[in-house]
Amino acid sequence: MFEQQPTLKLLFEQLGLEADDASIESFVKTHQLGADQKLHEAEFWSAGQRDFLKSHWEKDDDWAIVIDELNQQLHLDSTQ
Repeated sequence: MFEQQPTLKLLFEQLGLEADDASIESFVKTHQLGADQKLHEAEFWSAGQRDFLKSHWEKDDDWAIVIDELNQQLHLDSTQ
């Protein structure tokens, strides 16, 4: 069982990505998605990353909150 409340930093670590503040900010800026693009369908994810994002989103578990936060951040350009 996962004991720690998921955070954006922990999500990036779980996805095998650099998880310091500067790396997260850079990732968000350089991986913006179009308004109609679903987060888990983005071409830059590996199959494992995609499966993790989709399965936890569908389960609506503790990770879903952080995945939604990432989803919102990666769609910032499409909402402006």
